[in-house]
Amino acid sequence: MIQTLKEWRRRRRRERKFLQRFTPITELAAEDVFVVGYPKSGNTWFQELIAGTVYGVSPLLAPLSVAQELVPDLHATPFFKRFATPMFFKSHHLPRPEFRRVVYLLRDGRDVMVSLYHYRQKRGATMDLRQLVQTGDNALYGKWPVHVTAWLANPHQAQMLVIKYEELRQDTASQLARFCDFIGVTRERSLLESVAGQTSFEKMQAKEIQTSDGHADWPKDQLFRRRGKVGSYKDEMPPEVLEVFMAEAGDTLKRCGYA
Repeated sequence: MIQTLKEWRRRRRRERKFLQRFTPITELAAEDVFVVGYPKSGNTWFQELIAGTVYGVSPLLAPLSVAQELVPDLHATPFFKRFATPMFFKSHHLPRPEFRRVVYLLRDGRDVMVSLYHYRQKRGATMDLRQLVQTGDNALYGKWPVHVTAWLANPHQAQMLVIKYEELRQDTASQLARFCDFIGVTRERSLLESVAGQTSFEKMQAKEIQTSDGHADWPKDQLFRRRGKVGSYKDEMPPEVLEVFMAEAGDTLKRCGYA
């Protein structure tokens, strides 16, 4: 069908009106909060925790896409809808001067590498765990100790809160209380306990199994929430691979309190 000039202009006006509701992902405010972490450090989980804690969304009832809209991924979308200021964003970036308020998610690098290995395999990457640890190939954001060291140095003097994945798993509500203090909001302890209970790994994994609720481009025959266990490297990382990892990352692990 031939489109007339009048119809084309009408369609373009509708498109512009639609896009006016959204903001380019590059237009950030100084008050915005960036939840940053090396991949597989609890980043998606924290999107759901923010949706429940800040916005009152029920993580068990709402699809993951709601949390992803409320806490946009800087790597995944060119536009976002600014619901309020500050907005919250998910990122794996190294330190940037525009990231003025940062929640840095820290997880034992040995568990991270095992989890990342399985993640990259399910996305079609061809490699072995030793190669991933030794070269950083397919890691996308460099090596774990480089990422962690760069952020702990805080070169741009951002306001920064460090939350350990292990402590978040052990006592989610208390870590959410720290998060609330950091961003300057007040929430009842009962709400934090409720959000913590709803977002337990077991419940979120069961939700994914029952509803296929996960990342839109994730293989439907694979679980995004695979294991989430603290110390999973002990039965998943071969000794020879652990030796390679410790040779480079051992000092960073010790600095971060991982024996």
